Amino acid sequence: MRNQPSSESGTSEESPARQGIQSVELAMTVLQALEEGRGPMSLTQTAAATGMQPSKVHRYLVSLARVGLVAQSPSSGRYDMGPAMRRLGVESLRRMDEVALVSEHLPGLRDSTSHAVNLAVWGDHGPVVVRWEYGAHALPITVRVGATMPLLTSAMGGAFLAHLPEQLTEPVLRGQLETETLDAATRDRVDRIKAEVLRDGVATTVGGVIPGVTSLAAPVFTAGESFPLVVTLVMPARGVTEQDVARFSAELLRSTRAMSEVLGHSTDQNRS
Repeated sequence: MRNQPSSESGTSEESPARQGIQSVELAMTVLQALEEGRGPMSLTQTAAATGMQPSKVHRYLVSLARVGLVAQSPSSGRYDMGPAMRRLGVESLRRMDEVALVSEHLPGLRDSTSHAVNLAVWGDHGPVVVRWEYGAHALPITVRVGATMPLLTSAMGGAFLAHLPEQLTEPVLRGQLETETLDAATRDRVDRIKAEVLRDGVATTVGGVIPGVTSLAAPVFTAGESFPLVVTLVMPARGVTEQDVARFSAELLRSTRAMSEVLGHSTDQNRS
């Protein structure tokens, strides 16, 4: 059951800047129920998902349908997203700069961990570093923005291997290894990397690309069918304990999940 606002214009304890209109928030609750329902829903189902009485939900559905945010099937009577909602979604995606939105969160992750952070996108030849935020700890060497990273030995490469289809990653991997086919040992290594990343949520390397450096990478999922981005924490391996790795991994996952939500990704998409 969803938490509902307590009053029409906010509580008396709220400042004027924080006061809102409860009816708008409740209407959004109805729309969120339809979105999370993953398909057309009956009035009863929608009411159950919102925790509101069916009669109240029906009034909101009628109003939302009048402005095109909701549509009701003439044959089944079920409700779903309307044409205005689809237009809003398309326009929102058109305006979204995924790299810029995620980049705004990188300094916060850097500050909370004190370590360097970078952002990578999938390019024609593999992961490409597009942002780098320096941390408080000196590194033996840094990777320049625009560099393409290896799939097998970098943490960001492992994250992409785990979350992109083989049709994309295998040709790139063959090109990086300069081989026509992948041998059994390489395929086993790829399978182990994928399994570990999918199990832990984070790809981890120690000295994979830069000697003396530990890297932790996790995906940022986007809305729709776009490829994920990958955020990597980079730290000196000396002095980093297993407890540090676990703590930083948890912080990285918390941050990348928040970034995914900013990009409009729903956790339900991972199960579809």
